[in-house]
Amino acid sequence: MPFIPHTESDVRHMLDAVGVEHVEDLFDEIPAELRAGSIEAIPAGVGEMEISALMHRRARQDGQPLVFTGAGAYDHHIPAAVWEIATRGEYYSAYTPYQAEASQGTLQLLYEFQSMMTALTDMDVSNASLYDGASALAEAVLMAVRSNRKSGSRRVLVPRTLHPAYLDTVRTIVRNQKIELETVPFDPNGGHTDPAALQAWTGEDITALVIPQPNFFGVLEEVDALTDWASANGALSIAVVNPVALAALKPPGQWGEAGVDICGGEGQPLGVPIASGGPYFGFMCARQSHARQMPGRIVGRTVDADGQPGFTLTLQAREQHIRRSKATSNICTNQGLMVTAATIHMALLGGEGLQRVAASCHEKTNRLVERLDTIEGVAPVFNRPTFHERVMRLPIPAGDALRALAAHDILGGYDLSDRYPELGNALLVCATEKRTDEEMDTFRDELARVIAT
Repeated sequence: MPFIPHTESDVRHMLDAVGVEHVEDLFDEIPAELRAGSIEAIPAGVGEMEISALMHRRARQDGQPLVFTGAGAYDHHIPAAVWEIATRGEYYSAYTPYQAEASQGTLQLLYEFQSMMTALTDMDVSNASLYDGASALAEAVLMAVRSNRKSGSRRVLVPRTLHPAYLDTVRTIVRNQKIELETVPFDPNGGHTDPAALQAWTGEDITALVIPQPNFFGVLEEVDALTDWASANGALSIAVVNPVALAALKPPGQWGEAGVDICGGEGQPLGVPIASGGPYFGFMCARQSHARQMPGRIVGRTVDADGQPGFTLTLQAREQHIRRSKATSNICTNQGLMVTAATIHMALLGGEGLQRVAASCHEKTNRLVERLDTIEGVAPVFNRPTFHERVMRLPIPAGDALRALAAHDILGGYDLSDRYPELGNALLVCATEKRTDEEMDTFRDELARVIAT
């Protein structure tokens, strides 16, 4: 039964108290021509059974497409226990408390999340998450500008192999703060940032270098050389990583001679489903020396006056707590429910489970590429090692192929022609651990048919 806060007698009593006859009389100052009028397009109310049937019909119209698109949103298997636990009442509405003692359960969960993320990245500290991976990178750029006091240029090098949406987001957030983003070209054969390309900036005042791993093309970057170049040239290094890939690749804390300064990325692959464009959450880790410039909150473990273990907010340099101009961020938040799911997801899989997922994704992507490579006119574009996804060149425009595949309930990848026209008819494809041989065969057969026609 719906909750209706005011009965007719309640409304009558309130109207009598203010001395009007009808609710509409409260709006008599608004000219009639400015009023919206009746809402004729809204149908009459129906019962629960009817509306449930309607919504199921509409859900079926979306179909159950085969997903071969990655590009920052990945269709991973999520154990049923993850959201069965995450949607329990004590978790479902939890949010970061504004007082350290408000919720020991929430604080412990965030502490566990931070501990897992520092273990995964081999970094010193982690915050309690941000909006998404793109805005996490923007926060990392702002953090680098604050932290690198030896640099006065506010110039940040960004490879063209970075996710284009991340670049757009960073540019939007930092452009009014007089931070200059300079793009670094990629090698046309390898699809990576050749460390030699950075020689153009050697000796110049560069504040930070962004290093994606894997990059947007799925190609593995030469992270050791890039990290060492940044250190040698007085720039901070900012890693942008896929958390699942970290189960198989060297963690950012071990890149180069001393590791990166800041690490961030998108947490969606850790137990968060892809649904209508979200939700997502960003994560950020850093060296201990940069902790006070990190946006958001850091939860610590301690003991109370009775010697019992407890959890508390140890760092919270947000605008709610200190003067706005001194805050490390005015936009960051904790995506509490997503972090809850990610923590449960990582706890269920453990280190070995994450490694198996990463290995399966790598194997499935290679098997998909082998199948697509048998189609006449289709071939991989780059010749370097990859993870999760590959760029394939087609003999027809990628957009046309994707529209035809979508008509057969196949999400066939990401069209690169708009952001990377130099690649021609290029398609970014992905296969996670969920894709079966039969599904990959279906994709290959349908793509071959589309190309042939």
